Amino acid sequence: MTEHLKIGISACFFHPDPARTAFASKTLQYVEQSMAHWLMSGGALPVMVPSPVGDTARGTIDFADYANWLDGLVLHGGADVWPGSYGETPLREQWSGDRTRDEYERALVKAFVAAGKPVFGVCRGLQLINVAFGGTLYQDIGTQRPGARAHRDGQVYDQHFHNLELVPQTRLSALLAGTKSYKINSIHHQGIKDLAPGFVVEARCPDDGMIEAIRRTGDSYVAAVQWHPEFHRPELGTLDDGPLLTDFLEAARLVRSG
Repeated sequence: MTEHLKIGISACFFHPDPARTAFASKTLQYVEQSMAHWLMSGGALPVMVPSPVGDTARGTIDFADYANWLDGLVLHGGADVWPGSYGETPLREQWSGDRTRDEYERALVKAFVAAGKPVFGVCRGLQLINVAFGGTLYQDIGTQRPGARAHRDGQVYDQHFHNLELVPQTRLSALLAGTKSYKINSIHHQGIKDLAPGFVVEARCPDDGMIEAIRRTGDSYVAAVQWHPEFHRPELGTLDDGPLLTDFLEAARLVRSG
């Protein structure tokens, strides 16, 4: 019997909040269950990676311990990326992001890449990966790209869609060859401005050219998409993201087998 792959999911953070009724003075870490279930659909065991740093940290466990134990890493959605991560100041206070999570996830990416394990980013995960490798972001697409389409609608959330345009002769275009639908959800107000060195664009929004998928060149497996594959369902007529998951898990399996 083949042992299940163990895939780490980076944590989202709820920082101390006096208005919260439970653990108001404590930091909470969590994952959104659709991401865990998406990984399970490929036969993998999802494992949330709690941050080993912070004001309550104890012991000697660090990011490298998780990178060596797990077979791959997924960075999922959540708060904005702190503009200071790419050398800017917030244009508005509400776009200040989550610096603590940024630093945690950047350390995770560094550890998994150093360990030769594949990394896959979703939505914020794409933005964090781009910044971690030297790229920049639009803090707000509507403000900084006024001609762009709306990429987020808070009222309908994951029911807000647009089509996807694949870049020919990329790995993603090969994985999705013959796909019946290129309809994807769009749940972001930030996006890639300057692509990180060593990365290629694999897909864009056909309406405004905004980057929707990237991949690192070279031997390491680092790829990311701006949409949320974990929210896609056949009855919505959306893109079949199965090939993306299969490819990522196969990369993890190859590393495990040496």
